[in-house]
Amino acid sequence: MDELQNISPSVCSSSSTLNRSPTIRGELAAVPDPGNLCRRSSREWHCRNPVVSGEAYCLIHSSSSKKMSGRKRRKEEAEAEVMAVEKGVNMKVSSEAGVTSEREGENMGLERCYRMVGYGRCVKTVVAGGQFCSKHVAWVTSRSDEEGRGETMVEDTNRGIQEMNQKEMEREKHDEKSEVEPTSMEVGIPLVLNGKSNKPKRKQEYCKGGGAVISGEEGKVASTGLGCRVRKDPRIKLEKYLEDISENCHQCQRRDKGGVIRCKKCKRKRYCLRCARRWYPEMSREDIAMACPFCRKICNCKACLRSDKIDKDKIECQHYSEEEKQRLSKYLIPLLLPHLKQLDKEQQSEKDLEATIRGISSSELHVQQASCAADERVYCDICKTSIVDFHRSCSKCSFDLCLACCREIRNGVKANDKAVGILYVNRGIDYNHGDLATSKTLKKSRRVKPVAVSRKDKKVVRADWEASKNGSIPCPPVAMGGCNAGILELRCMLRADMVADLVNDAEMAMFIYEIKDETKSSMKRCTCFDRLNCINGNTCNRAAFREDSDDNYLYSPTTKQLQGEALDHFRSHWREGQPVMVRNVLENSSGLSWEPMVMWRAFRQMNNLKHDRRLDVTVLDCLDWKEVTINIHHFFDGYLKAQFDMYSWPRLLKLDDWPPSNQFEDMLPRHGIEFLHCLPLKEYTHPQSGYLNLATKLPDNCLKPDLGPKTYIAYGVAQELERGDSVTKLRSDMTDAVYVLTHTKKMCLGSSHLDAINEIKQDHILQDKMEIFGKREDTIAHQPNSGANANHEEIVQAAEGGAIWDIFRRQDVPKLLEYLKNHHREFRHIHCNPVSQIVHPIHDQSLYLGTRHKRKLKEEYGIEPWTFIQKLGDAVFIPAGCPHQVRNVTSCTKVALDFLSPENMGVSIRLEDEFRQLPPNHEAKENKLEVKKMMVYAMSKALDDLCSMAHDKESQ
Repeated sequence: MDELQNISPSVCSSSSTLNRSPTIRGELAAVPDPGNLCRRSSREWHCRNPVVSGEAYCLIHSSSSKKMSGRKRRKEEAEAEVMAVEKGVNMKVSSEAGVTSEREGENMGLERCYRMVGYGRCVKTVVAGGQFCSKHVAWVTSRSDEEGRGETMVEDTNRGIQEMNQKEMEREKHDEKSEVEPTSMEVGIPLVLNGKSNKPKRKQEYCKGGGAVISGEEGKVASTGLGCRVRKDPRIKLEKYLEDISENCHQCQRRDKGGVIRCKKCKRKRYCLRCARRWYPEMSREDIAMACPFCRKICNCKACLRSDKIDKDKIECQHYSEEEKQRLSKYLIPLLLPHLKQLDKEQQSEKDLEATIRGISSSELHVQQASCAADERVYCDICKTSIVDFHRSCSKCSFDLCLACCREIRNGVKANDKAVGILYVNRGIDYNHGDLATSKTLKKSRRVKPVAVSRKDKKVVRADWEASKNGSIPCPPVAMGGCNAGILELRCMLRADMVADLVNDAEMAMFIYEIKDETKSSMKRCTCFDRLNCINGNTCNRAAFREDSDDNYLYSPTTKQLQGEALDHFRSHWREGQPVMVRNVLENSSGLSWEPMVMWRAFRQMNNLKHDRRLDVTVLDCLDWKEVTINIHHFFDGYLKAQFDMYSWPRLLKLDDWPPSNQFEDMLPRHGIEFLHCLPLKEYTHPQSGYLNLATKLPDNCLKPDLGPKTYIAYGVAQELERGDSVTKLRSDMTDAVYVLTHTKKMCLGSSHLDAINEIKQDHILQDKMEIFGKREDTIAHQPNSGANANHEEIVQAAEGGAIWDIFRRQDVPKLLEYLKNHHREFRHIHCNPVSQIVHPIHDQSLYLGTRHKRKLKEEYGIEPWTFIQKLGDAVFIPAGCPHQVRNVTSCTKVALDFLSPENMGVSIRLEDEFRQLPPNHEAKENKLEVKKMMVYAMSKALDDLCSMAHDKESQ
C-alpha cells in the first residue's frame, strides 16, 4: 500500500494533450518530468507513472516487462515444437545428464524444455543440443514412429499456431478500437469506453490495491482506478489453445492409449481408438470423425453422463389443440361413465342407509367432510384398500372402514384376516441340483411342511364384531385397531356430491354432443387382414395356434407405421384386451448407450448428497429364488460374461427396479429423457401429459402412484434349464404396462458346460419323479412335441432376441387358475422346494410354466398363451388383467412404465377387489394406485375440456 501511495501523485492518462492529472484524492498536481515517466506506451496512450529507481518502468509494469508475454511465449514454444518434429528429432540422451529445477537451470544458463504439460511448460532442462528434456525426447521419438502420428502432430500444431496468429491479429484490432484515454475518475468508478458505460457483465472484482477491476467479456480491456490497463488471466486463452492442440481422449482423458480420432465437426473433441471400440462399438472411425459422440449428444463419459446440462429439445410434453382435446374427451367419457355410475350407485345406497339410521330423508342428509390433507392417502383399516370418497370413520378414534367392508359386515361375511405363510427350508446346493440322498432323507422325515401363521394382533374373532339391526356399525375392539366406544359415521373425501354431479354432467354431455360409445358400435374391418381375409404380414405376427380363433396374430407395427390412423388401429386391438408389440422404437433415440456399465458409471459417485451412494445391491438368484447382496460392479461383470457355480450350472441373477423408480430421473437424467423420447403412443404412455393416461389426471397436490420408469436387468441363456431359468414368474397387474428392451448381450455356453447341464437336468428329472410324483416315472416323461404348436415353440426357441413372452387371454384366466390349482405341486419355488400350498396361483408370483406345462395346459384345457420373442428395441404393451410371464434368453435390460388406459378401467377395478380379498401379509395386498380416484378426476378433466371448447365457440 505504501508503494502504491508513492506513485499516486500521477496517474496514467490516455491523452498526450493533458497537462494535469487527477490524484487519488481528486487534487491537481504538476506533470512530472517526461524523462522520469514509465516507458510503457501504445499508439494512443502512454503510462505517466514515475519510474522505479534504476528501472525503465513503473512499479506495475516493471514486473511484467521482465517476462515475455503469454501469447508470444506460447507462439514461440509451439513453433519450436513444430520445427523439432519436422526435422525428425533424433537426439541421444546423455546418461550423465541430470534433472535440475527451473531456477537451477536458469542460474546455470540452461534452457527449459519446450514441451507443454498441463497448463504450463515443462520445468525440466533440455538435453545438450536439443529442445526437449530427456523424458520428452523419448516421447516425441516414440510418437513419431507410430503410424501417421508424426504428421498428425505437425498438422495439429501448425493449425494451432495459425489459429493463434489469426486470433492475435483480431485481438490487436479490437484493442486499437477499444483503447481510449481514461478521464478523471475516482477509485472504483467504472470507465466509460466509446461513449458507453462499461458495466461489467460478470461480478465486479477488486484488486488488493483498492482499484476496481472491470471484468467484462472475454478479451475485453479492463481498467483499474489507478488508470493502469490490465487484462484477464491468460490461462483462459491458454486452456482453449491447449485443448485445440491436445491429444487427450475426451472419454478417458489420457493420451497414452494409441492414436486418436479427431472430430471434423467441432474440431475440438478427440476419442482414442480403444475408447471408440469399447464404448461406441456401433460407430466406425469415419462416423466419429464426421461427428463425434459429443456432437451427437450420446457421449457416455463420466463428465457428460453426470452433467446437469440436459438436452431441452427432448424434454417434450404432449401438446394438444382444442380440437384434439374435444375429440379425445368424446372418446374418454363413454368409457368411464359406466364405472362412474357404479361408484355413484354404491355411494348413494350408503347415503340412503345413513339417512334411514338418522331418521331423515336422503336429500336432507349432509355428509360431513373428512379431515384429511390433500397429499394424504387414506386406507381401510381392515382390507388395506385405498378410499376414494365415501367411507365410515369413528368419531372418537382414527379407524376408517371402506364401503365394501361395510357391506360384508352387514351380510355376515368374514374377511380374510389370517396371515398365511409357507416355510421354505434351505437344503443346500446339492439338493438344488438333484441330490437324491437328500431327497430320500427329507421324504422319510417329512420335516418340511407349509405352516400357517396367524396374526398375533387379531385375537378377537370377527363374529364378535357385528353390525346393528338398523345397519349402523360400531367401532371394532381395540385388538382390531378400533376403540370399541364409538359409532362409525359416514364421511366423504371429495366435495359434496361430486361423483353424482359428474354422472349427471356426463350424461348431459353425451346427449348434447351426440357422443357414441365406440366400443358398442360396429367396428370397421381391421386392416390386419386384406380383402381375401389373409393376414397382413407387415404389421402382424403369429403368436398362437388356437383352433376357431381369430386372435392368433398380434398387431406388431414399427414406429414408422404408427402414423396417421394408427392410433385408431391400436385401439381396436387394445379394447379387445390384446397385447401389442411396437418394433424398432429405439430408432427415435439419439443412440445413448443403455449398457449397464454405462448406467453404472453415470450412477456411481453422484455429487447429489440427497441419495445414497450404494455400491452393493440386492439381486435375486434364479436357481433357489433367494436374495443375495453383491457388488454392483461384479453384477455387471457377470452380465457381460457367463458365470457358473461349482456344478458348472449357469448362475443367473436378476436386478429389479434399479435405480429405484422414484429416483430414476434424478440419478439417470439423460437415460430418463431418452426413454420418454422413444416411447410410442404417447397419448397413452407419457407419464406427465398423456391425455389417455388416467394417471396424469390426479391434481398436483395429490400423492402420485409409483408407475416408473423401472429398470429390470437380468442374466439369461438361450437354453431352457427348467430349473433356475432367468424368468419373471406368472403375474397379473392392475395397470397397463409397456416394456422396452434397451440392451442385450448374448451369453455363449461351451460344449463342456452344455454337457454338464444336460447331466444335471437328468438328475432334476429323477428327483422330481421320486419327491413329487413318488415312483411314477411316466408322470413327467418328456414326450416329443407334435403339430404346429411344437413347430412354433421350436421357432421361438431358435429365434434371435432378448426375451420370450407368454401372455394369456383374460377369458382364459378361469381355466388357467384351475390348471394351476391342480398341478401347483409340480412347481418349485424358494430353495427349490416344491410349492405345497398357494393362496392365489397368479398373484403369488411363484409359478412359471415351461414348455412342458404349456403343452399339458393345452392338452387338458385347450388354452395357450400368445408366445413371441422380443428383440432389441421392441416395446411390448400388456393390457391390465392379462397374466404374463417372461424368460430372458440373453442378458438383457428392460425399462418398464405403467399407465392406466380408459379401455381397461373395468379390469383394474375388478383386480382391485381381488387384491382386497388376499391375506393381510400378501405382497400384492396393499393398493396404492387409487384407480377410482383417477377415474373421477379424469372424467372431471374431460368434461371441463369439452365445455370450455363449446363456450369458446359460443363466445365467437
